[in-house]
Amino acid sequence: MSSDNRDDLAYRRELVDKYRPAVEKLVTYLPWLESKKGGMVSDSFTGEGIAEHSIPFPVYDSTVLALVKLLNSTPLIDRNYVYVYSRNRLKTHEDEIKLIRNSELKDTANIGAVMSKYVLEGMHKGSMWTEGVTSGIFYEAIVQLKKNVEFWDVPIH
Repeated sequence: MSSDNRDDLAYRRELVDKYRPAVEKLVTYLPWLESKKGGMVSDSFTGEGIAEHSIPFPVYDSTVLALVKLLNSTPLIDRNYVYVYSRNRLKTHEDEIKLIRNSELKDTANIGAVMSKYVLEGMHKGSMWTEGVTSGIFYEAIVQLKKNVEFWDVPIH
């Protein structure tokens, strides 16, 4: 085996070791994410008399909040995600999903960048978390992460 092949295998092993623990936790959300594609995962709080004295604010499904919290604790979140968007000319959900589906293990940072957009922008613009779920972005990203890790390692259950 050549030195390049060993380096490549070592690099892939390093990536699997880095991302597998996060992916194992994220796959538990797949059934829920699949069921919510195109649906609603937030509502506006409308307490008695609030409409006339305040602005409405979103109330999220607890699963969305748990998913966002989990994502924030993984190595997938990258505050510099805008560079991936610029470099790959990502403008639409279709562009994002195409990038995700074409990503290999070595491109995991690209998948993380797409999820980062929704997680980090959601801290300031709450509708982004909902959009990440209902557009299928989070679902597609986790499915691809699972495929990529399993290709180079044992299956995730």
